[in-house]
Amino acid sequence: MNGVLIPHTPIAVDFWSLRRASSARLFFLSHMHSDHTVGLSSTWTRPVYCSPITAYLLHRHLQVSKQWIRALEIGESHVLPLDEIGRETMTVTLIDANHCPGSVMFLFEGYFGTILYTGDFRYTPSMLKEPALRQGKQIHTLYLDNTNCNPALVLPSQQEATRQIIELIRKYPLHNIKIGLYSLGKESLLEQLALEFRTWVVLSPRRLELVQLLGLADVFTVEEKAGRIHAVDHMEICYSAMLRWNQTHPTIAILPTSRKIYRSHPNIHIIPYSDHSSYSELRAFVTALKPCQVVPIVSRQPCRDYFQDSLSPRLSVPLIPDSVQQYMSSSSRKPSCLWLLLERKLRKLRTQGVMFESLEENADHSQADPDSKKTKNENLSGDLAKQRSHHPLQIKKQWFPDVCSKEWEGAVPSTESQKTGTVLTAPSGFSVHLRSKDEEFLSLETGEEIGGGPYLIGKEDNEDSTATGNQRAWMDQDSSLSHSSKAASLLAPEVRGLALKYLLTPVKFLQAGFSSRGFDQQAEKYHKLLPQYRQESMQ
Repeated sequence: MNGVLIPHTPIAVDFWSLRRASSARLFFLSHMHSDHTVGLSSTWTRPVYCSPITAYLLHRHLQVSKQWIRALEIGESHVLPLDEIGRETMTVTLIDANHCPGSVMFLFEGYFGTILYTGDFRYTPSMLKEPALRQGKQIHTLYLDNTNCNPALVLPSQQEATRQIIELIRKYPLHNIKIGLYSLGKESLLEQLALEFRTWVVLSPRRLELVQLLGLADVFTVEEKAGRIHAVDHMEICYSAMLRWNQTHPTIAILPTSRKIYRSHPNIHIIPYSDHSSYSELRAFVTALKPCQVVPIVSRQPCRDYFQDSLSPRLSVPLIPDSVQQYMSSSSRKPSCLWLLLERKLRKLRTQGVMFESLEENADHSQADPDSKKTKNENLSGDLAKQRSHHPLQIKKQWFPDVCSKEWEGAVPSTESQKTGTVLTAPSGFSVHLRSKDEEFLSLETGEEIGGGPYLIGKEDNEDSTATGNQRAWMDQDSSLSHSSKAASLLAPEVRGLALKYLLTPVKFLQAGFSSRGFDQQAEKYHKLLPQYRQESMQ
């Protein structure tokens, strides 16, 4: 199993043995290769964070419930809680790993410093241009894919290996070509071969389903006799299979891999096409990042002292905050209701490029120009009337483009919003609908869950009410606390009130440049200003 428990943190990556991961609370999956999913099955009952494509495959092939799958967009920063009271958080950014569909690297930032976990990856210089890496951040710990970390193993680039495969196929213009692959990966190589030789590539139905998700060229089919290039499982390529294939049609087999494999037949060809970084590429990557330490992911193949000359000075071991330590040592390893609520709220936040007006500024504007406020309210109600026939997700996206994370663009049946759920009255003329668990499903385009958390719906005219009434209902209605109060009962009395205040604080009030330790101050500030805001709105 190629996975790690990151010391002094509740983070586990590609590690699914709960018996050995007693302190882990946040689980991340880098990609769907079988050596990284050992122990992950349909019985898994904890949140799993991964890329959108991996999320789809995780549910489709391992039957993990959508309830526990958290698809995170690649290239964006996501905030996650590290305890149950919102005091400590971390930021995780996903970076394309250039290994197989859905594979990512994880960049973690928090009280523990900055940690980069590469998972399996094939280095390209463009990776250093990723916004998360080009900002000159000091990487404290680099968990490195050391599969090919051997100076004696010289590998060609993927482009050079592809050229070698093309030249080999040209030597056999009348032969069928069997390409031996794992269940996931090298789909772009197959696409290149199909376009080069103007032939269909024959796939299994399962693999065809995958390539249709990737948006590759329409060069794939399941019809056995449609093309001369066939993608097969690498285990199928053996001496007996070669005899059988050649009885019906001249056939050669190609194994694109950097591993040392015994050739059991003269028509089996091994080309060193690898989805793992070569030693020279690893050297370039580590030299550019200058981490404080390098930890090999493949433990049976240590990196020795290959990167000592490229390391920055080591730092002291980080202190684990009390709230995180308590969370890691809690008797129940399943996430509590309150932690799940905190997680949903934090995932709505944007950590870069978004600034919101404060409550005080809004109040000043309303006092300075009451006429403009009236005009703005009239325009808002008119625009909402025009949008009434649109899906609620479209309304949310139009009015809250910065506050809300991107939603699924596809059509959702209108009956979804009519299912039983808790509906609260929001102060700004929108209602909040909390979907039931069976309504959750995964968006492949954005990686967001639809129905997983509260969303805002433009109110119909017959439901319209004054701002004062809305605000009173939002603050006084018992149902608004029903979901969070159950979770809050698990907290100590001294933190329960703050946690509830935090959960009732609008996302837009939390500033973009927040500190995890400042969440409680921001929540307190909001609720101190709320009576003044309500009083001004009633005037």
